[in-house]
Amino acid sequence: MNGKKVLLVTGGSRGIGAAIARLAAESGYCVAFSYVSDEQAAEAVAADIKARGCEALAMRGDVGNEEDVLALFQAVDYKFGRLDALVNNAGVVDRKSRVEDMSLDRITRMMRINVIGSILCAREAVKRMSTRNGGRGGAIVNLSSIAAVLGAAGEYVDYAASKGAIDSFTVGLAREVAEEGIRVNAVRPGVTDTDIHASGGQPDRVRQFAPFIPMKRPATAEEIARAVMFLLSDAASYATGAILDVTGGR
Repeated sequence: MNGKKVLLVTGGSRGIGAAIARLAAESGYCVAFSYVSDEQAAEAVAADIKARGCEALAMRGDVGNEEDVLALFQAVDYKFGRLDALVNNAGVVDRKSRVEDMSLDRITRMMRINVIGSILCAREAVKRMSTRNGGRGGAIVNLSSIAAVLGAAGEYVDYAASKGAIDSFTVGLAREVAEEGIRVNAVRPGVTDTDIHASGGQPDRVRQFAPFIPMKRPATAEEIARAVMFLLSDAASYATGAILDVTGGR
C-alpha cells in the first residue's frame, strides 16, 4: 500500500458519484466505489481513475443490503488495507406522487437505500476510522438534498423525508465521533443535471425548474463534487456537523 489516501464512494458509476470519484483521483486518492447495475459505466469511471495514476476498485452492491455493505468494506480492507474517507452518495428517487398514493414497497425501498444504506456504510467506516477503535481518523460526507428543507410536496415527500433523516444523522454522528478523529458533514444539492430525474420519470425536470432557481440554471455534477471534496479536505479541518447548501440560491 502506498501513502495515498483511500476514499470509498457509494453509487460511484454515474452522476454526482462518478464526478466525486474522478475529482478524488485528481486529488491523489485511491478510489473504491459501488454500483448497482451499470457495469459499463463503472468500468469507464475505474479507467479514468487509473488514467490519473491512482488505484481503483469498482464493486457491484446494493447499500440497502447489509451483506453487500459488509462485502464492499471487506474488499476495501483487502485491496487498500485502510479507509480514510467515505462519501455516502448512493440514493434513489421515485416517480412523482402524492403521499396518499404511495405504496409501502416504494416507501420501504426509499428508506432502505437512502437512509439505512448510509447508516450501515457509516457504521462500517467508523469501525475502521475511529481512534477509539485503533484507527487513524477520517472524514465522512453524506449527500442530502435541498428537498429535505423544501419538502418536495406533490413530487416525492418520501424522498425529502429520507434526506431530512440524513441531515439529522449527519449532525448526530458528527457529535458522537468528534473526539475520535472523524469529521462528518453533508452537502445539500439543489437541482443538478444528472440522470436521476429520468429514473424518477421526469427527464425534463432540470429544464422546467431552471427559471425558479435564482442562478437560473441547474448545478453540474462536478460543482456538487467540488463541495464534497472541500469537506473531505484538510481545508475543512475544523468543520464537522456542517450541512452545506449548494443550490444556486434556491
